[in-house]
Amino acid sequence: MKSFYIGSLHIKLPIVQGGMGVGISLSGLASAVANEGGIGVISCAGIGLLYHQKPADFLKDCIWGLKEELRKARAKSNGLIGINIMAALTNFSDMVRTAIQENVDFLFVGAGLPLDLPSYLTPDSKTKLVPIVSSSRAAKIICEKWKTNYNYLPDAIVVEGPKAGGHLGFKKDQIEDENFALEHILPEVVQIMVQYKDIKSIPVIAAGGIYSGQDIYRFIQLGASGVQMGTIFVTSEECDAPYAFKKTYIDSKQEDIIIIQSPVGMPGRAIRNEYINKIESGTEVPGSCPLHCIKTCDYQKSPYCIMKALYNSSKGNMKRGYAFAGSNAYLAKKISTVKEIISALKAEYEMAELKMI
Repeated sequence: MKSFYIGSLHIKLPIVQGGMGVGISLSGLASAVANEGGIGVISCAGIGLLYHQKPADFLKDCIWGLKEELRKARAKSNGLIGINIMAALTNFSDMVRTAIQENVDFLFVGAGLPLDLPSYLTPDSKTKLVPIVSSSRAAKIICEKWKTNYNYLPDAIVVEGPKAGGHLGFKKDQIEDENFALEHILPEVVQIMVQYKDIKSIPVIAAGGIYSGQDIYRFIQLGASGVQMGTIFVTSEECDAPYAFKKTYIDSKQEDIIIIQSPVGMPGRAIRNEYINKIESGTEVPGSCPLHCIKTCDYQKSPYCIMKALYNSSKGNMKRGYAFAGSNAYLAKKISTVKEIISALKAEYEMAELKMI
């Protein structure tokens, strides 16, 4: 696999580990991927629930939790570490400022267009800004807004297709439409980035449903510099998720991977279980909203509290939560180490490369 650069940072293994919350990709998984030469990513979604102090203050606890996970990751790895932040979080600004103050290598920002993201940089900032988009239109809007308002362009772009796990930047009827497939939208985003090549080299990272070395090879041939992979790392020993969560992947069948409607206002891909069945029956209506964690969530109209559900599953309580997952989660058959997973991906990539010679 070919290495690439994001600014001055050399990514030896062209794999970005996808950010997965709540509590699925923390310092354990991120440091393991970073140690193999890829970019390890900590999800900051709901991190304050994992680091709650007394008296509980969710917003302050999120800041403390993020600092602690970065400290732990750095203790385990000298590799490249990123943070995944949803633009829809009510504490988005606090999380961004904290990550930049802590000199994290990368900020990956999705679930909304982060049009003011460069405004958080300070003169001595070294953090690279990487928005996550689902279309060439969104990529163009971000580039033009940043260039006009801040004289700054993204350091890289992640383009995420509809086969990804978790929240999707597509309407429900677009998810199975070939016109919105990653194979279709990736080259469009690459062409947008080419328009800025005289100003800045902006590598494009393909994401969503990528599960094998053959997939990696295919998307790099379509113009990607690297790929983002989340689902495949859930069933690793180093993944921060509990065994019950990982077992949900291993036990799943293809028909169990479904699209649900999230309280965030976006469709999401998850593994069907007892709790999702309860949600669909309308028996999980939240009585209050103690966290106010997501800007777009109105608990009075929401079928359930997504942050509580994801927190429960991060603790192994799958009867009160569920697992987000990519379209290929059912392919998971066992728990492996990150090193073993990446070794297999490299071998598959080489086989795909040889077939094309």
